Amino acid sequence: MYDIILAFITSFCLTYLAIPSIINVAIKKNLVDEPGERRSHKISTPSLGGIAIFAGTLFSIIMWTPFTYFGELQYILCAFIIIFLIGAKDDIDPMPPSTKFFGELFAAGILVFRAKVKLTSLYGFFGIYEISEASSIILSIFTIIVIINAFNLIDGINGLSGSLGVLINAILGTWFYLTGSIEISIVAFSLCGALIAFLKYNITPARIFMGDTGALLLGLVSAILAIKFIEMHNGLQNSPYTFASAPSLAIAILILPLFDTLRVFILRAIEGKSPFNPDRKHIHHILIDLGLSHMQATGVLFLTNIIFIIIAISLQGVGNLMLLNIILILAWLLSYLASVLVAKKKKMNLDQ
Repeated sequence: MYDIILAFITSFCLTYLAIPSIINVAIKKNLVDEPGERRSHKISTPSLGGIAIFAGTLFSIIMWTPFTYFGELQYILCAFIIIFLIGAKDDIDPMPPSTKFFGELFAAGILVFRAKVKLTSLYGFFGIYEISEASSIILSIFTIIVIINAFNLIDGINGLSGSLGVLINAILGTWFYLTGSIEISIVAFSLCGALIAFLKYNITPARIFMGDTGALLLGLVSAILAIKFIEMHNGLQNSPYTFASAPSLAIAILILPLFDTLRVFILRAIEGKSPFNPDRKHIHHILIDLGLSHMQATGVLFLTNIIFIIIAISLQGVGNLMLLNIILILAWLLSYLASVLVAKKKKMNLDQ
């Protein structure tokens, strides 16, 4: 327990102290994110906050993880470094999406083949349980890459990615502590501490953004925690901390980035556009268009994510597939309602 608390405090302090220097350097070197049509900010803002988040998280993990628990954590840290290099390069000098993808694929491969972060079953979805080794590898790599990019895509307004990251890591980190996975809990709470420190500088008016470096790292850690959370249920016997529908609960915990990515990709495909074509269809853009401020929109989405988690925990007995359907239908209804309200507002403005 003390190792987890110390990791959290160390990560918080290191990130908190590092960010002002990073802001000064970024401004001097003009390493800033400029305002634009798709952007929600109005002034040039440094986008290298992820460097401080990475440094605080990595230092705390190495510093406070007991050697006896280190195990396959070395491979997880290797994946961290790959993602950091990709993100930092893209924040400083944008790279082609294909190059980023192959870097993410490399990091995912390290996790699956060396750290054994992989899904070995469909857990009753569509009546399927055990899957082949090849299917397990493909599904796991696909899941990791989807979650990584989901967090990168929702990083569009002040405080959103950071606050959701704190929520997800705190919940899953606590569960790993209760089930005895100290090393994974230290990873979660190290990132938690770094994100809370970052949020001090990211709430409106934001002095810095996390950039791809922070968003990709957050997505990578969330993918590791989610897959480990699902897989560990296979080995837990008679534990009070098991859930009957763990995969659907994991999806509920990550509902906002996952559903928003799915929703935006479907809408772009319907319009005949590339799924990666940038626009203002994200849920946070819809709330901004409704007239909410950055922090109001972040607060609404944060509370919505909590509500989905509570619903998923309360309905564990209905089964994985039914619970997933309930979660997705509810998410679609809420996003559809918000879209309708935006359309009505725009129509009223045109009529005036």
